[in-house]
Amino acid sequence: MLEDPDLVARLRADPRSFLEEIHPPAILDEIQNAPEILSYIRTHIDASPRRKGRWLLAGSQEAPLMQGVTESLAGRAAVFQLLPLSRRESEKVSLLRGGFPEVLAAPTMASTWFRSYVQTYLERDVRAVSAIRDLATFRRFLSLLASRCGQILNKTDLAAPLGVSVPTLTQWLSILEITGQITLVPPFFDNFGKRLLKSPRLYFVDTGLGCHLLGIESMSTLESSTFLGALFEGFVASEILKLQAGAGRRREIYYFRDQQGLEVDFILPARHGELLLIEAKASRTVTPGMAAPMGRLKQAIRRYRTQRVLVHRPARARGLHTVAPGVRALTLDELLSELATQKRR
Repeated sequence: MLEDPDLVARLRADPRSFLEEIHPPAILDEIQNAPEILSYIRTHIDASPRRKGRWLLAGSQEAPLMQGVTESLAGRAAVFQLLPLSRRESEKVSLLRGGFPEVLAAPTMASTWFRSYVQTYLERDVRAVSAIRDLATFRRFLSLLASRCGQILNKTDLAAPLGVSVPTLTQWLSILEITGQITLVPPFFDNFGKRLLKSPRLYFVDTGLGCHLLGIESMSTLESSTFLGALFEGFVASEILKLQAGAGRRREIYYFRDQQGLEVDFILPARHGELLLIEAKASRTVTPGMAAPMGRLKQAIRRYRTQRVLVHRPARARGLHTVAPGVRALTLDELLSELATQKRR
């Protein structure tokens, strides 16, 4: 709605009259193009504070939108982040293409769309957050991050090949988080009596974008890529986060790794104080050895009840659900269905 220059000009000339012509409930899209209207909307909200949901404000640039909401509507607005589509919303969502609607609608144009997305993202969203001058270096930074998908974040290791300082890199990572491009999965907060690593693991929210940045444009290339396992981990993490966000729940996903090398991909708090341990394997064939790290961790956390799940890519012929004692093998869709059912109980 507010992407029409004439409409924005009329709004700015007389914002009170503009709002008087609107009969709530109303949706104002691209609100970041006219943040000055938020103060006037606040006046309407304060006039009838018990009437909820009358103003739905949306925007494609999260940073300036959130700045306006924080300054003008603090304590008056509920904030929801619209992530790419999830597997539960569309079966077209995939490891290779991700979940952006435009890509799913025209998969043959995916490469062109992602290339344009990165360019417009750099020119618009990034500069809306920070006055980054060297966009070429920032573009290389994106590709470098894609190659570190699934790894524990090491800022010094990332900053060195780019020739930037660690504080600059920290700022760039913050920009990517703010604009919904990456997610940093923190380590689990309970040390279980072990010495743990404290840095987060890095994933792209949309694996389609991650594949594009890595130059992966076909399933055959993806199948033979050394990044397949890390991308699948990111796909699992992203779908879990989408499920939590869609249910209106806070983000609760962690990983575990101690200094002796014991590592479990994901830990989710479950019902009744339980922990759900998850190993994500891109293989279509599961073996008991894949579940071994979860078994070792279970022995170290005896005060917690645990469930253990090995998530794998689906095969044409369905294998056994139990891959080891106490460990179930599930596809991602099966895991998401179970998590959705548990949260409704």
